[in-house]
Amino acid sequence: MYHSRAALRLATASVAVMLSLAAPAFAQSEAPPKAGGTLEIGTVYVTLSALSFDSADWNWKHNHDTGSVYEQLFVADLSKSKRLGGKHPFYADAWLPSDAIKGELAETWTWKQNPLRLEINLRKNVMFPDKPGVMAARELVADDVVFAYNRLDKSPKKISGYFDHLDKVEATDKHTVVFTFKNYNAEWDYRFGYGYYSAIIPKEVADAGAGNWKNVNGTGPFLLGDFVQGNSNTYVKNPNYWGTEKINGVETKLPLVDKIVYRTIKDEATYLTALRTGKLDILENIRWSAVDELKKSAPQLQWSKWLSMNGQFLALRVDTKPFDDVRVRRALNLAVNKQEIVKEYYGGNAEMFAYPQHPDYLGYFEPLEAMPDSIKELFTYNPEKAKKLLAEAGVPKGFTFKVQVCACQPDHIDLVPLLAAYFEQVGVKLDIQTLEYGAFLSAMTTKTNAPGYLMNNGHTNPTTTIRKSFVRGQVWNPSQWNDPEYDKKMDTVYLEQDETKRQAMLKEMTREILDKAPYVWLPTPYIFTAWWPWVKNYGGELRAGAVRPGPIYARIWVDQDLKKKLGH
Repeated sequence: MYHSRAALRLATASVAVMLSLAAPAFAQSEAPPKAGGTLEIGTVYVTLSALSFDSADWNWKHNHDTGSVYEQLFVADLSKSKRLGGKHPFYADAWLPSDAIKGELAETWTWKQNPLRLEINLRKNVMFPDKPGVMAARELVADDVVFAYNRLDKSPKKISGYFDHLDKVEATDKHTVVFTFKNYNAEWDYRFGYGYYSAIIPKEVADAGAGNWKNVNGTGPFLLGDFVQGNSNTYVKNPNYWGTEKINGVETKLPLVDKIVYRTIKDEATYLTALRTGKLDILENIRWSAVDELKKSAPQLQWSKWLSMNGQFLALRVDTKPFDDVRVRRALNLAVNKQEIVKEYYGGNAEMFAYPQHPDYLGYFEPLEAMPDSIKELFTYNPEKAKKLLAEAGVPKGFTFKVQVCACQPDHIDLVPLLAAYFEQVGVKLDIQTLEYGAFLSAMTTKTNAPGYLMNNGHTNPTTTIRKSFVRGQVWNPSQWNDPEYDKKMDTVYLEQDETKRQAMLKEMTREILDKAPYVWLPTPYIFTAWWPWVKNYGGELRAGAVRPGPIYARIWVDQDLKKKLGH
């Protein structure tokens, strides 16, 4: 298959070398894969039920819950995984390095000039399954890609500016799609190739109601068999799936398991027990504090450790007094003993400085020691200077402000009282409001979030981590940061085709936003993933695109003999 290096080039890409401190302990089995069985998974988002099955809702989690059913133009090349001798662990939430991307529904693609355009040739004989009451079985064609794109582009929920780089998308024949650009965009492949909203949804599903899980129907390895809000997503094997994979030297028809179940379990003790007792085959998101006990009680478990791809912070609304004053924002940073949080709260299992750029983004990330003194200061505990800054800002006696925290995040439920104790030492008090995830997310997306908003936010990739959080009007901008000059710099980054120049520009923008402190910058924890040894052809990989695990799960097989031998 032809892969033009220019076409493959993630314009924002640098070679990503993950911070995983331990390679998976269990090597890939030499046995030939055996089909069948069920895979029970507590995913990275084990506490969160599906939020929408329609990509036009522009909900970030859609791609996680439908990515086994709907396919996209591009996908991670999982043959480049560390487990198979490559250099990529596939943990990043939405970052595919240029040497680790391949076509999924796209078979070949070529750049052309005057005007700048990308010509994509689709795979032939890829079928949508029969779905009674929704659609008859038929082949995927170029018109499906055009429809899916246009439907997203016309959605009232679309992220502002997301497709402004494109002039038009058209089908030039049954299996050819041409994307014509108004201007270059450094995220061209992420935006509508492997991103959060890149699913190819057929018109029949949209007509039937794409938001209803019963209508979901795509070309992927699984069909959505059942959905129980707050309990589970169940996926069943698509017997007519087109894909194959060479596993242990054997060309194997995918998927290998008959059924996949995502378990939604809000209580941490419950999902840890489910893993320990073998009711979960994989649990992808385990806090460091639970690891030692699990290793003692279930010593056969296999492990990987990875630095969270979610930044962690307390957003401060800069359009709300007193947070319109940078001195107040800096004071709250100085009031928090971040070194102590790393050492005592996380037991050393965290990095104090790993956001908004992630250490994996080589060429984009700068360590704290390389930063100017004014930024280093924000990560130094200095309550006396915090009090001085508050006095200079006109609030010498402190103040009280509301902080919203998500009930779905056990870590934050425990962390927020610690933050409150630090702030109280400088006269600032918190009014803590705990919300269920739907209400918590809605507060941000409707820009009605409280002056304080404690959250995780995916790094995504080196450009989006800045754009989505600090450009005016963006959905994931809980501080409501609004700086026209900063926005112009972001526009220039996207137009720049030279990655080295982009890296320098983003380093400057990262320093600027760190220094202005719209957030109380908090440590980034390490996360653990564990799985039982009967889970084969797996090494802790998490995402094959933007929060999309489906292609990973399609390649796993369950050694049912070993499972029985181990008493499960």
